[in-house]
Amino acid sequence: MARRAAEPRIVAELGRPETPDETAARKAENSRRHRANQTLFNLVIATLVSLAVVLVMVLVVVRPGEPEREFVDPAAIAAQAGEIGSDLTVAEMPDGWAANRAEVRTGRDGITTWTIGYLTDEDAVLGDGYIGATQALDANETWVAVQLELQPATGVTTIGGREWTVYDDREDPDAGNLAYSLVTWVGPDAYVLSGRADPEDFEQLAAAMLAAATDRSGQGEGSE
Repeated sequence: MARRAAEPRIVAELGRPETPDETAARKAENSRRHRANQTLFNLVIATLVSLAVVLVMVLVVVRPGEPEREFVDPAAIAAQAGEIGSDLTVAEMPDGWAANRAEVRTGRDGITTWTIGYLTDEDAVLGDGYIGATQALDANETWVAVQLELQPATGVTTIGGREWTVYDDREDPDAGNLAYSLVTWVGPDAYVLSGRADPEDFEQLAAAMLAAATDRSGQGEGSE
């Protein structure tokens, strides 16, 4: 028995079957809409990808990284200080230590200071691993008291055969770089070590400074 040919589909809007031309036009319009939707989708994807690339550039490339640490050579700086350079004490740094500053200044009181900033580890942050060592030439007790912000002494210790006055304020969370200090005198010069490093690191630096001061001046006696 012969199969009946399928009857043309009735288009509701027309109320009759489509003509071949109408069918072709409808298919062409559907294809156009599909291509338009596909183009919009691709545009959205491309935009998102571009935004992602820009974000990566901002976070990784454009954003400046952590600045590299700059270390200094205290001995070289002291050698460039002119006539006063021979009066400056430069301690031999323990292995692994570094200096991030070294400068000579003369204050309004006429006292010249030689300050070196030591890091007990090259990767140490400024704070817990920092000791500021200042040699004040021809200083006086008033100058020392001002540098320590009038902190009362908390004890005395002997390092390198010399007495050092201890100022221990580590229990004060706001003490900053005056959390722990050691002070001694070599001749007319005051030596003040202050920071937040471990007391053992202070002792190590204090001994090295005394050794350097003795080698430089040929004197190790006479505290004021």
